Amino acid sequence: MQRIDEQEPPVPPPRTLEQLQTPALIIDSSLLDSNLRVMSAHLSGPRLRPHVKAHKCTELARRQYALGHHGFTCATIREVEGMVAAGLGEDLLLANEVLDATRLGRLVEAGAGVTVAVDSSATIEAAVSGGVSEVLIDVNVGLPRCGCEPNEAGPLAEQARRAGLTVRGVMGYEGHAVGIEDRTTRADTVAESMGMLATANLAVGGPICSGGGTGSWDLNTVANEIQAGSYALMDTAYAKLGLPFATALTITATVISANRNGWAVADCGLKALGMDHGNPSMLDGHTVWYCSDEHIVFSPPEGIPLPAVGDRVRVLPAHLDPTMAYHEAAWVTEGSAIVDRWAIDLRGW
Repeated sequence: MQRIDEQEPPVPPPRTLEQLQTPALIIDSSLLDSNLRVMSAHLSGPRLRPHVKAHKCTELARRQYALGHHGFTCATIREVEGMVAAGLGEDLLLANEVLDATRLGRLVEAGAGVTVAVDSSATIEAAVSGGVSEVLIDVNVGLPRCGCEPNEAGPLAEQARRAGLTVRGVMGYEGHAVGIEDRTTRADTVAESMGMLATANLAVGGPICSGGGTGSWDLNTVANEIQAGSYALMDTAYAKLGLPFATALTITATVISANRNGWAVADCGLKALGMDHGNPSMLDGHTVWYCSDEHIVFSPPEGIPLPAVGDRVRVLPAHLDPTMAYHEAAWVTEGSAIVDRWAIDLRGW
């Protein structure tokens, strides 16, 4: 048995991409910084309520906070708890319905600012019994998901106030519109949805009209705070829209097999990628054939040699949010040098 004083020294942290165990999330710090500043120049201060579900990382949220965005949007109770623990709990909106708000109530009791979305009597009752006193009325603006109908928003707000809650306003997410590739059609669909939210807002009252996302960041002129999140890192689904945000997130993977018939395999599969928006893309012009649990199968462009076993390749996720949730950490780079490791510390529920 090895004596304690004979143990080997700890392995030093990786300093370059080549030293990383793959698959590994990579954040380009300069591209991230550019994305954050472009958005902040257009939506300053409280006009942007960044959605942390996109990146699930409090270190990234700190950078958004430093640019003046002190209110955040969350999708899960775990995200709210993590943001409070990180000292970022000044004004958190859980833009989701919950039927047990007791964990949120404990945060409020400890001094955090927490608002929760409600769209029914049951969710109003859950806020009251859980100890959350501030709510937004969630309105269905065309996406068949959560939200009351616009003509139900006023009565629900009255019910919430009678129950002792503070109704801060309304929210509605035009998620069916934000990914439409044709800008004119996207703008028209956003305008139609926000017309519904504006009508509901008149009936509900309150200072907040919250909505929007990365795909409607400059089109949604009704909401006075935009819940964009993907803009910070981007994915290939949003990249199709021609937005002024660069792809700051990639996954580095290692080629583990190369077939003489023209394809190669790298270690970045379904367990490392959000696939609901389709296959990922790859740098260097590689064509993705398909992904399986642990593998991405691809071929190089015509005239380009097949990568060798051990070569590194870069994968671009099609959907940022679930991709981030699959990984424990992201490696922050400047050029090829690793400068930091950020925990994806808001994962889970």
